[in-house]
Amino acid sequence: MKRLFDIVASGLGLIFLSPLFLVLAVWIKLDSPGPVFYRQVRVGRHNRDFRIFKFRSMRVGADKGSLVTIGGHDPRITRSGYFIRKFKLDEFPQLINVFRGEMSLVGPRPEVRHYVDYWTPEQMHVLDVRPGITDPASIKYRNENELMEKAEDPERYYIEVIMQEKIKLYLEYVNHHTFWGDIGLIFQTLWSIVK
Repeated sequence: MKRLFDIVASGLGLIFLSPLFLVLAVWIKLDSPGPVFYRQVRVGRHNRDFRIFKFRSMRVGADKGSLVTIGGHDPRITRSGYFIRKFKLDEFPQLINVFRGEMSLVGPRPEVRHYVDYWTPEQMHVLDVRPGITDPASIKYRNENELMEKAEDPERYYIEVIMQEKIKLYLEYVNHHTFWGDIGLIFQTLWSIVK
């Protein structure tokens, strides 16, 4: 039922959001040189790598340095990128990943291999389910960049504090998720963006 819902919802989302996708694509291209989409390798279900779709919000090559984004005004973020990140519009292309079966609408956010390598065997159970566009940790840590901006060592703070808290929420989701609970999380996510 969850997979069927993902296919139908992501397919309809891609159709109805296509005018918005076109506007954002033109804006991104006019704002800075480079591709419209950013395709980063993330770790998916059963510990398999896949390439995630996102609207590019940073300058080309910006990911060669730190993997964490610090604060709302990271100099690597483009002008259009600041706006699309603020309203989570950069995440919309992940509907493609959902439609292809690499992701779900709701599930633990997919992490890059660099950080998954820090996980314990118990924490690896997060990968028993498809990663998602949203989940309880995404809602709780929607201001993650601002939290790391205050840290003396943002990378270390992410690994030792934020990532550990997020993994606890991921595991709780993996062990207790329901279809109707997922529907509730989708509405909570939309409400948090509107707020």
